[in-house]
Formats: sequence, C-alpha cells, structure tokens
Amino acid sequence: MTNPSDIERVVMRRVHLIRILQLVISTVVLAVLTFVAALWGIGREVWVARVFQNAPHGSLQLVNFYIFAFMHTHLIVQVLVILTLLSLLYLVRETVVLIFNTLTSARG
Repeated sequence: MTNPSDIERVVMRRVHLIRILQLVISTVVLAVLTFVAALWGIGREVWVARVFQNAPHGSLQLVNFYIFAFMHTHLIVQVLVILTLLSLLYLVRETVVLIFNTLTSARG
C-alpha cells in the first residue's frame, strides 16, 4: 500500500494530533500551574503595589529600576520571577506552535 487513501491520511493525521495533544496538554497544564503558583508566591513575598508605586515613569529608568529591584531582593523572589518568566515563555511558545500547526494542517 504505497499510495495512502484520503481516509487513511485523515485518520492518521487525527491520530498524530491526539498523541501530540496528550503531550502538550499535560505540559501546558504544568506550565500554567507553575505560572500561577509562582505569581502567588511573588504576591506573598513582595508588596507588589508598592513596587509599582515606586517605579519611575521613563522607559530607560524603568528598566534600570526593575533590574536594580531584582538584584536587591531575596533569593526566593528572584527564583519565583525566573520561574514565572520561563513558564510564560513556554506558554507563548506552545501557543505559537499550536496556532502554526493548526493553520498548516487546515491548508492541506
């Protein structure tokens, strides 16, 4: 059977999609839970409203302020911020891949 039929291609595409979704859903759920837990931890450790209140209004000054604030905070807050950013980057990456795969498979 060297020439697969249309039905076989559709079925195999769905099987592959289901297998990929099983992997993605479990890692995405883990990333979302990590993201939420890290944000909750930051909220417990830092008075976030005061950080925003003390932040300057210029864009270059704002970057310097957040770098300085990050460098001079407790280790747990630094770890939670990095964990939050990594989770967010992973979620953005997975969203882009999912959208790209959906658009690619819809074309043909």
